[in-house]
Amino acid sequence: MLRLAWRRSTSRNSCAEPARLLTAAFLGASSPQQSSEGNIRCLRHIPHPPSDRSSLLHPRPACCLSPSVFMSMASGGEGPSSTPHKHTNRLAKERSPYLLQHAHNPVDWYPWGQDAFDKAKTEDKPIFLSVGYSTCHWCHVMERESFEDEEIGQILSENFVCIKLDREERPDVDKVYMTFVQATSGGGGWPMSVWLTPDLRPFVGGTYFPPRDHGRRPGFKTVLTRIMEQWQNNRTTLESSGDRILEALKKGTAITANPGESPPLAPDVANRCFQQLANSYEEEYGGFRDAPKFPTPVNLMFLMSYWSVNRSTSEGVEALQMALHTLRMMALGGIHDHVAQGFHRYSTDSSWHVPHFEKMLYDQAQLAVAYITASQVSGEQVFADVAKDILLYVSRDLSDKSGGFYSAEDADSVPASGGAEKREGAFCVWTASEVRELLPDVVEGATGAATQADIFMHHYGVKEQGNVTPEQDPHGELQGQNVLIVRYSVELTAAHFGISVEKVNELLASARARMAEVRKSRPRPHLDTKMLASWNGLMLSAYARVGAVLGDKALLERAVQAGDFLREHMWDAERQTILRSCYRGDQMEVQQIRCLLIRTLCLCTTSGQKLGRFPLTISIQHHNQN
Repeated sequence: MLRLAWRRSTSRNSCAEPARLLTAAFLGASSPQQSSEGNIRCLRHIPHPPSDRSSLLHPRPACCLSPSVFMSMASGGEGPSSTPHKHTNRLAKERSPYLLQHAHNPVDWYPWGQDAFDKAKTEDKPIFLSVGYSTCHWCHVMERESFEDEEIGQILSENFVCIKLDREERPDVDKVYMTFVQATSGGGGWPMSVWLTPDLRPFVGGTYFPPRDHGRRPGFKTVLTRIMEQWQNNRTTLESSGDRILEALKKGTAITANPGESPPLAPDVANRCFQQLANSYEEEYGGFRDAPKFPTPVNLMFLMSYWSVNRSTSEGVEALQMALHTLRMMALGGIHDHVAQGFHRYSTDSSWHVPHFEKMLYDQAQLAVAYITASQVSGEQVFADVAKDILLYVSRDLSDKSGGFYSAEDADSVPASGGAEKREGAFCVWTASEVRELLPDVVEGATGAATQADIFMHHYGVKEQGNVTPEQDPHGELQGQNVLIVRYSVELTAAHFGISVEKVNELLASARARMAEVRKSRPRPHLDTKMLASWNGLMLSAYARVGAVLGDKALLERAVQAGDFLREHMWDAERQTILRSCYRGDQMEVQQIRCLLIRTLCLCTTSGQKLGRFPLTISIQHHNQN
C-alpha cells in the first residue's frame, strides 16, 4: 500500500474535522451548485468527502520526511511569469491569484465546478484535485517541477480531469479533503494532492511530490502511473477500499447523545483545555509542542482568559506566564520582522528564529489582539508597542485604497544580488557585509571604536558566516544570510559597548529605518490582493480593539474605513448576505465576486459606535437557502 506523504508545507489545523461537518458530508448532501453570477463557482454543500489514503498502489509505504526536514520546509509562493506563454488553460479566466499562477501550465486545468464534474462523469475518468494558495512556497515548487513539465502535463491531461482549487477562496472544499488526507496519513499541508472518483469521493491523497523517484520514495510521475494502472485494472478494489475507509471515518466521528447525561460544566472544560496546553508547553522559548511552531494566538487568548477567572490559583498564574512568555519570545524572534514589522507565518525551529517568510493577514489580526490584550493584563508597554508594530505593517503593505485588506505576502522573491530564480526569504535576510556597508559610522564613546554595524550585529545576532544553520536550511537558500533575532536586551547591549541605553535605542532605531529603506529597493515578493470578508473582519476587529485600548483615533478611523469597505463592496443588500471575496482589478478598482460567505461577520463596536454601518442579522440557515 502506498502512503502518499511527502509533506512539504504544514497544516496548522488539527487532524480531526468537527464531527458535524464530516458526518453531514459523509451521509451525502446536495450536488455542487454553480453560481450564475461571476466566474467563481459556489459549492453550497460538499457532496462526498474523504475516504481512503491510497494505500493500494504499492506493497511498501513511501517514507515520510523526517521531522527535522519536515520542520524546515516552507510555505510561500511566486507570482505569474512575465515570459511568453506557450500554453494557456481555463484558469486564465479566473480571478484568484493562485489559479492565475497556473494558467499557463501544460495541464488542462479546470476550476472547481460543474464543468469539471460533468467531464469526469462523461469520460469516466478520475479527478486529480490540487489545492493550494498563492503564497505557498511548496505549491510553486511542485508547479515548477511537475506542473510545468510537458511530459507530466500530458499524463495528467490525458488520464485525469485536473482541478485546481484556491483554499482561501474555497475553505469549505479544502477542509473536507484535508480531513481525508490528515485522517489517513497522520499529517497534511499544501500543496494538497487528492485523487477522486467522478462522484468526488477521494481514494488517494497526499501533499507535495517531487517529480521523479528518489530511492524508495515515488515521484509524482510514478504516482500518476500507478493510479492510472489501478484505475484501469483494479478499480473495483480501489473504490471499495475507499468506501471501507469512509465507513470507518463515519463511525469514528459519530456523536451520539446519552439521554439524561448532563454536558460537562464550563469550568471543567476550561481546566481540561488548560492542562492540555500545559502538557505541550515548551518552557524555554514558549509555544506549544515541537517545531514547526505556529503562533496560535487563539491558545494565548484562551490562557489569558483562563487567568482572568482563576487569578487566585496557581493554574491561573501559570496560564498567564505561559501566554506572556510565548508572546515575548515571538516578539524577540526571527518570526517577527524587526525591520519592516509584522509576523511571518511560523517558525521552523523551537526558538522562533528561522521562519517561513510569508505573512498572512489573519495572523496579523489575531496577534495584534493577543499583544494588546497582553499589555492590558500585564501593564507592560512592550506588548502594546508590538501590537502597534503589526498594524503599521498592515496599514503600509496589506491595505487597499478602498479600505480593504489584502490576504498575504509571499515568502519568495528574486534576490537583490541578481539571478532570475526566486528564493525564500530573499526580501528579508541580510549578509554581514551588507550590514557593515549600510551602517559604517563609528559610535562616539563606544568601546573599541565600535561602529553602528557592530552594535546592530551584536544585538540582532548577525554573524559573518550567517546565522542560519544547515538544519534550518536544508536546501541552502539562506547560506551566508542572517535572520534578525534579538539576542540581548538593550541594557546588556549598552553595557557591552559602554554606552547609554538611550543611545542604543537611538542607534538601533536609525539602523532599522535605514535597512527598511534599502529593502524597498529589493524585488518585492508577490502580493495576494484577494480580499476575503472573514479575514477583513478579523483585521477590522484588531484595529478597533487596539485603537480602543490605546485611545488612538487614527486606528479607530481605519477600523471604520474597513467597515465601510465591507458595506460597499462585500455586502449584498438585496440578498442580505456577505460576499466571500473580492479582488483588486487591473485598474486598481475593487471587483466583486458574487460567492456568498457562509459565516456571520460581526463588526466591533467602540464607544457605542457601530463600525461599518450595515445590518448583520444573518444566519447560516438564511444563507443556505439562497
